[in-house]
Amino acid sequence: MSCYEILGVDRKARTADIKKAYRRLARKFHPDLNPGDKGAEDRFKQISDAYETLSDPQKRRLYDRQMDLGAGWSAGAGPRQPGPAPWDLGSIFEGGYAGGFSDLFSEILGGQRSSTESRRAARRGEDITQPLKITFDEAMRGVGRQLTLDAESACRRCDGSGAVASSSRRPCPDCAGTGQISRHSGALRFASPCRRCEGEGTLGWAGCGECGGSGVRRQRETIRVQIPAGVDTGSRVRVAGKGRAGRNGGAPGDLYIITQVEPHRLFRRIGDNIHCTVPITVIEAALGTHIEVPTIDGMARIRIPPGTENGQKLRLRGKGTPSLRGTLRGDHYVEAQVRTPPADDERSRELLRELGKLHSGESLRRKTFS
Repeated sequence: MSCYEILGVDRKARTADIKKAYRRLARKFHPDLNPGDKGAEDRFKQISDAYETLSDPQKRRLYDRQMDLGAGWSAGAGPRQPGPAPWDLGSIFEGGYAGGFSDLFSEILGGQRSSTESRRAARRGEDITQPLKITFDEAMRGVGRQLTLDAESACRRCDGSGAVASSSRRPCPDCAGTGQISRHSGALRFASPCRRCEGEGTLGWAGCGECGGSGVRRQRETIRVQIPAGVDTGSRVRVAGKGRAGRNGGAPGDLYIITQVEPHRLFRRIGDNIHCTVPITVIEAALGTHIEVPTIDGMARIRIPPGTENGQKLRLRGKGTPSLRGTLRGDHYVEAQVRTPPADDERSRELLRELGKLHSGESLRRKTFS
């Protein structure tokens, strides 16, 4: 049986198709997934040998030439070039699968990425936060501010890795320059990335002289940010790409500005609504009137209805806080605070006595308590 027949692919199959076929069959026949099944073990050996032959372009050309001459070999038999044992799962197919067979094997069994791949993988920079104190009026209208930051950018020389190749590089003595450490488990031989060289196979990486091994360049930077109208204490304003630098070509993180809004002497904010207290006289509360009240847009006219009670709230629609979630605005609530008139002179006291005769406190309390 030819290598192509073992993998179930056509002779003109692409490398990607061969790899796909191998992965499918390896999942099915791998001994770890078929414990005690001698047939599955033998089948996996054939599949492994076939893939080793067809995944290497040079071996495949030689194999095809011998097939054309009628002297091809079946998987696991016949002529083959010296190489690692079929059960060396860490290196048997390094020429045929980008990243090494250990990565492919870990994918088949649901494992993790190799330490070398993880170390080299691009990593996004961390996000950072920056508090910013603004006034109540600035929060209502929006404001532009200039901020000076301790900014970071990835070092151009080492691309954020913090290390560059040294002229004194040498093979790692622990793995003999292979980058892999083999270990045995029964009949199986596994390979894992060497811890000393982290799978590189060589020692001699030096700290980058441009960034001092940190992988980043730091400098003071002044940026202008726009705080939108409607922010409150604790609002987060995102400035893209102004966080910590990425590593190994990764994107930078973001800057989040956390706003701290100073209190206002007249207004209180509750959600998207504004509240304020406005004093009125007893006469205005009793007879009703129109008065001017302050809002975040300036003075506005509001009607005080006859018989207004102390603490009663009146609403001005659409005069509240701009919403960060859309174009609508909250409302402005005016709380009436009925003030008792002063009785500093005899004339005032006389008028109040006359009013008390018309509306005595006793009759008011009888109506309330009965």
